[in-house]
Amino acid sequence: MPIRSLSVVLSAIALGISAQAIAKDAPKAATQTITVPGLSKPADILIDRWGVPHIYAKSEDDGFFAQGFNAARDRLFQIDLWRRRGLGQLSEVFGPAYVEQDRATRLFLYRGDMQVEWNHYSPDAQRIATRFVAGINAYVDWLVKHPEQMPFEFRKLNYTPAHWAPEDVVRIRSHGLTRNLQSEVARANVACKASLADDTIRFGLQPDWQTQLPEGLDPCLPKDLLKVFTLATQGVKLTPESLKGVDIDSTPTVSAAAATNLEETMEGSNNWVIAPGKSTTGRAVMANDPHRAYSAPSLRYIAHISTPTLDVIGAGEPSLPAVSIGHNGHVAFGLTIFNIDQEDLYVYELNPANNTEYRYKGGWEPFTVLHETVKVRGGAGDATSRPVDLTFTRHGPVIYIDAEKHRAYAVRSAWLSPGMSPYFGSVGYMRARTFAQFKQSMLNWGAPTENQVYADTKGNIGWVPGGLAPVRPNWDGLLPVPGDGRYEWAGFWRGDQLPSTYNPKSGYFTSSNEMNLPADYPYRERKLGFEWTNGSRHARIDEVLAKLDKVSIEDSMRLQNDMVSIPARRLMALLAPLSSSDADTQAALNLFKGWNATMLADSPQAALHEVWFTHHLGRAFKSAVLSKAGADAMGAPDTAVMLDTLEHPQGSERKFGEDPQQAAAKRDAVLLASLKDAWADMMKRQGPNPQAWNWGELHHNLNAHPFAAIVDEATRGKLNVGPTPEGGSPYTPNQSTYRASDFLQTNGPSFRTVVDVGNWDNSRAVNLPGQSGNPDSPHYRDLAPLWLKGEYFPLLYSRKAVEAATESRVHLVPAK
Repeated sequence: MPIRSLSVVLSAIALGISAQAIAKDAPKAATQTITVPGLSKPADILIDRWGVPHIYAKSEDDGFFAQGFNAARDRLFQIDLWRRRGLGQLSEVFGPAYVEQDRATRLFLYRGDMQVEWNHYSPDAQRIATRFVAGINAYVDWLVKHPEQMPFEFRKLNYTPAHWAPEDVVRIRSHGLTRNLQSEVARANVACKASLADDTIRFGLQPDWQTQLPEGLDPCLPKDLLKVFTLATQGVKLTPESLKGVDIDSTPTVSAAAATNLEETMEGSNNWVIAPGKSTTGRAVMANDPHRAYSAPSLRYIAHISTPTLDVIGAGEPSLPAVSIGHNGHVAFGLTIFNIDQEDLYVYELNPANNTEYRYKGGWEPFTVLHETVKVRGGAGDATSRPVDLTFTRHGPVIYIDAEKHRAYAVRSAWLSPGMSPYFGSVGYMRARTFAQFKQSMLNWGAPTENQVYADTKGNIGWVPGGLAPVRPNWDGLLPVPGDGRYEWAGFWRGDQLPSTYNPKSGYFTSSNEMNLPADYPYRERKLGFEWTNGSRHARIDEVLAKLDKVSIEDSMRLQNDMVSIPARRLMALLAPLSSSDADTQAALNLFKGWNATMLADSPQAALHEVWFTHHLGRAFKSAVLSKAGADAMGAPDTAVMLDTLEHPQGSERKFGEDPQQAAAKRDAVLLASLKDAWADMMKRQGPNPQAWNWGELHHNLNAHPFAAIVDEATRGKLNVGPTPEGGSPYTPNQSTYRASDFLQTNGPSFRTVVDVGNWDNSRAVNLPGQSGNPDSPHYRDLAPLWLKGEYFPLLYSRKAVEAATESRVHLVPAK
């Protein structure tokens, strides 16, 4: 849909003009009728002009069946790949290069009692999953009779999509936004090569906390310790070499993990809820923009399931039933990561006389070893079997055995416990009609750990964090620990022991993955976690909302696209009084004068700032406040720690010195010298005319298809969406995490929504690059122009509005 037309639509809705009037010139929707075994009564899928499916069924069973059928219709290759990756079945279709990834992934499957697993969700969870996968399987069976409709990915690699079991929906855990294990390893690496105190420059702990080496821990870890864990939790990398059976090892060493800039790897989100008294509409507002990996098709999928007993719309992962972000006609809900530490690395002493046993509480305990076979596709397309061993301790999967030093390493993770299927807990809260019901249903939410915000039609707003939080009686979870029985979890903190908020006095609540434990929260007792995402996005959002007397829907849309960087603002304040006798350094200072710290794509200042910040300032800062060993043991310093130290340079430990004047002078020298280097860097990158420098020429958005590396250039251009110039930074509300090496965006807000609670048809959304996974579909990339301009489409809810905007229909008829 043209941008100009979209603006007309949004303006019309804001003015209360009916969607019927908007669509009066729309062509009559085409209808496809499909006979489907497994459906009890006819159901309809109305696809609107933005590619959103609105599913109308006579029962919830048929509604979730149709959701599964439609997910397969639009995203079959994506969800089939998700399932194969999660279950460890890649080798069956891609060949021997994926055996190690399959083995690694199988280590992290849920392997407990399935009835116990289902019982941890809402009472109807198993039924919902069963009906959802029945719908997927019905579409797979339909393709057998209509092979011309088979998605091209299957045809290219000559295999067919698999059937699903209900258990597949919940057993897969390794996509649950894991993060703490790598940081434990990085912290141990700094402690090994320098000192634990130096690690406070790599990652500042919040709330106030000092960690210490656990008794009995050797912090010097094996180089390849993370290989198996990384394979288990990464996506699928398809290359011409890997499809020929060549194993391409791109997993990080311990040193590389420690050197990784955490702002490049940590995924986050923004959300907020506005009370009616602070809203221009007199109704509550909910806004949410999850920051996840960019891809084609999108990670998220928007769907609407309408039955006589349930009417829910929003976004979720296409491989799961229900939605996790959206509304049900009574309440709206949205999520961001809440940084509970759910992982621990255990280090075991092996029995020198029998390396199949490890020390535990004064004795030797045997490993549990499961023997499985991995089907492996051969050169002719035939599958053979290869045996793999899966080794476990009482704490969890073994990821490394150091036979020379007689040590083993295993991961204990809360997300392998019953009820921890990522996002599946939404099948409970999607029915809530009151805050009490919503809060109660969040007790069943396990992973990922989330800040859930709530808004209802009665004007109530609230915040409920959710996630399984281990009780660690005698340590903090920040470093690996010996697995000999001295460091054991003592259960989990109850959901009602997490903080929450209901109808705050401010009239709004917002979260952006920052440390948001209340000041009076007993964090020293309930050690939920000490590693939180930088608070700059939250600070900017809070700043804007606090200044607005009333917040409109449009204000929330603008705020989701805001590109003001508070770290850049703080650095500009430090540079403002400085001058230099060096011509290049002074030219850089002059370029920054008057800049408002907004990371626009066409900004010369943003380009210089990001090159300075990413490649020069952090390195210079580390060298100034750390020993060479400390600086070499880590990558980029923690942004908050660095800025706080630059603003308050005086001190003896990891500061610039005791004397105030000398400390300030050393700080200024670091700023100016690194800025001079950045200026020279920009001259090489974008030429001698600073006014022609452009952040967007360095910084691109690319939504890559999994086949991007295995097809020719013309096909790649059809599959990929982008690259396109983009603004923003990791610290702006319009978040842009990028690779330091080439500034390519790695994750950000591919899905955005603003919900007008009660006037549902006035809600907005956008999903980059589009709804469909079919490159030939008009809805594969049609939303990219809107997203790039910070625009949205109406997230229609009422049947009347949906009918008016319907572009095509799929009529599902039960088989006789």
